[in-house]
Amino acid sequence: MSAQLATARERLLAGGRARTLGGFGIAAVLLFGVAPAALSDFRLNLLAKFLCLAMVAVGIGLAWGRGGMLTLGQGVYFGLGGYLMAMHLKLADAGPGGVPDFMLLYGDGTVPGWWEPFRSPVVTILAIVVVPVLVATGLGWAVFSRRVRGAYFAILSQALAAAFAILLIGQQKVTGGTNGLNGFRSFFGFDLADPVNKRMLFFIAAGTLLVMVAVVRRLMVSRFGELLVAVRDQENRVRFLGYDPAKVKVVAYAVAAAFAGIGGALFVPIVGIISPADVGVVPSIAFLVGVAIGGRATLLGPVLGAIAVSWAQTSLSESFPSMWIYFQGALFILVVAFLPGGLASLGAVWRRRRAGAEESGPATPPEPTPPDPTPPDDAVPAAPGDATTAPATSDSSAATAGRLP
Repeated sequence: MSAQLATARERLLAGGRARTLGGFGIAAVLLFGVAPAALSDFRLNLLAKFLCLAMVAVGIGLAWGRGGMLTLGQGVYFGLGGYLMAMHLKLADAGPGGVPDFMLLYGDGTVPGWWEPFRSPVVTILAIVVVPVLVATGLGWAVFSRRVRGAYFAILSQALAAAFAILLIGQQKVTGGTNGLNGFRSFFGFDLADPVNKRMLFFIAAGTLLVMVAVVRRLMVSRFGELLVAVRDQENRVRFLGYDPAKVKVVAYAVAAAFAGIGGALFVPIVGIISPADVGVVPSIAFLVGVAIGGRATLLGPVLGAIAVSWAQTSLSESFPSMWIYFQGALFILVVAFLPGGLASLGAVWRRRRAGAEESGPATPPEPTPPDPTPPDDAVPAAPGDATTAPATSDSSAATAGRLP
């Protein structure tokens, strides 16, 4: 029996790997073949922007969908990655020893000492990954080790996003204030005005997103993924078994922060600006809305949801500048009310309802068996006056009834 179960499990895993590889193949063809051929340069650049937002959604799907952590402050890590990349681009445009243009306008014409290391591309790339992870690890450990969870963690993370946006606005001399950092001319030596380089950024974003989805897929099917789901469902029981739920949560939260930082870093050269409006409370909620609409507990649901919501926002804002936010809210309410699993669960809901309809279909009643008019050979004749005919019993039954042999 155990051998049969092991064989069935291997077949199931092999089928899952085949479907996953097939899905990655289809996504690669769509992103690297169909999209560049079918979309104009403007629409392709918009899609690259949506892919950056989808990177944040992948991390939220891991932390919220699998770990149960309602992360309402991912704009902080998105902004950290974006501002670190923007600092490097501004310094690169200024040249060796040069001063960014906004510092000449708002500041005293000198570069702060903590800006100087970001003249190096290597330091910048490392910081884009390391700084969000360090911030998330410190905050996560301080919160989760004290068993703060649920709505309290959501409110705390959202307050952090609001505080971060206010901090950026107040430091106009080094962050550009409400205008943010913009006007980038190059990206690691490549001219951003060249359409070929714009397409290169799209391919970088597409490849990075696929790598992130593969990493999350690996985490989900690993022992860590099972432990993360167990912490989400039964945290006290996991603690009783000898595991520390805080460490499990911190790892998932740090991975989500790293993904958000990378997405923010690629967002800057693609869009050409990073400002407090991109990292505050409203963008953080928008990230969460896309994940909820797509399906937070699935692998591709957060990605598809983030891209669909971003595309709808862009399209509706072009046609209905003052009404698109109401369409977005209505879509969110409809999905939460009638499709809690998100759009990714449409197939499962349809299959379940179809199976239920087949099971509850009208059953055909069995045809009645016609009575046999011929009495059995061992039937006992009825006594005079009886209305029924009693069948004869066997010898043992007759003896039991007191009948003489």
